[in-house]
Amino acid sequence: MERRVVITGLGALTPIGGTTAETWNSAKAGICGIGEITLYDTSNQKVHIAGEVKNFQPETYIDKREARKMDRYAQLAVAAAEQAFQDSGLSMEQENPFRCSVIVSSGIGGLGTIENEHARGEQKGFDRVSPYFIPMSISNMGAAHIAIRHGFRGMVTCPVTACAGGTNAIGDAFRMIQGGYSDVVLCGGAESSITPLGMGGFTSMKALAESNDPNRASIPFDKERSGFVMGEGAGMVVLESLEHALARGAKIHGEIVGYGSTCDAYHITAPDPDGRAAQECMRQAIENAGINPEEISYINAHGTSTPLNDKCETTAVKAVFGEHAKKLMISSTKSMTGHLLGASGAVEVILTALALRDSFVPPTINYQVPDEDCDLDIVPNTGRQAALRYALSNSLGFGGHNASLILKRWEEN
Repeated sequence: MERRVVITGLGALTPIGGTTAETWNSAKAGICGIGEITLYDTSNQKVHIAGEVKNFQPETYIDKREARKMDRYAQLAVAAAEQAFQDSGLSMEQENPFRCSVIVSSGIGGLGTIENEHARGEQKGFDRVSPYFIPMSISNMGAAHIAIRHGFRGMVTCPVTACAGGTNAIGDAFRMIQGGYSDVVLCGGAESSITPLGMGGFTSMKALAESNDPNRASIPFDKERSGFVMGEGAGMVVLESLEHALARGAKIHGEIVGYGSTCDAYHITAPDPDGRAAQECMRQAIENAGINPEEISYINAHGTSTPLNDKCETTAVKAVFGEHAKKLMISSTKSMTGHLLGASGAVEVILTALALRDSFVPPTINYQVPDEDCDLDIVPNTGRQAALRYALSNSLGFGGHNASLILKRWEEN
């Protein structure tokens, strides 16, 4: 028999908050976390704005000497994981560490370290780069640091599926617990790619909005949208089997009930215009949850603010939900955070869980110009109270990677 899977810990560092509570309060209030880039000098580049994590002090969570051996993405991962672990109330003295796993995604890993050490190699010779260059830059190290810190000795793995990574990490963790392979999984995503090379690469491929007005750059579903805004941050959740959580008297934030994952197999960056694989992904999640599409009230959309994505996602939602699509509330919290790449899905799952808990749908902010191709209820500009029981979170990544999770408001029965 498949086991029920519940969320017992939440941790987030995002452009709109340094904790889960701050992030959720900002999302409810429709606060924009996008602003001038401060992490480096942007004067020689087209794009000058992004969604940075503000006032992040790694030493709050990590010994100063250890922090110097970590890329910023790994620091963010460890910090969010620490928040989630503390929120969960887990005590490793009471756990079998081989039944505790870690699944953490990063789309790019330690890009800032790669850039800095390449510059150092050019100046001093490549045999004189930092001995920590490799363990700082590789994409599995966020997960490794979390496992080392908390003593989780079960499977530790790292899906790298671009913008779908955080959702895949949580979905894969859901299946691990559902199938009985782990009792506890600390999972999510972390990213820090607001660097000259990262921003230049996305600018060169015409993926980023080149507007430097924070209020008119990340504008999902708006007819004037022209690309996404880069964000950074980390989102982590602790998942447990319901039996395990109840046995230790854990506080439960919500339940995950369905997961779907597909691939467009179409293009390296562009979504399939028909959205067939995105449709199938949502259908798989609904079938896995054992519910009817009409039972879903809210979708946290991938909603990147690119011309193709928002149109294709709208088309896919209409195909899956039919007439019910008109009754759905669909918002993109990327309007506030920007696009956190491999961390985005994890942060959005956290926001979806809290939307269910508080019966409140966060808005799509800075929406001004309606688009006939994106004509669903995107909860424009102001969030709203609403009775919610089931919600869906979508992530659609470069390479055609699609992932959908269905969450349920926590009910003991």
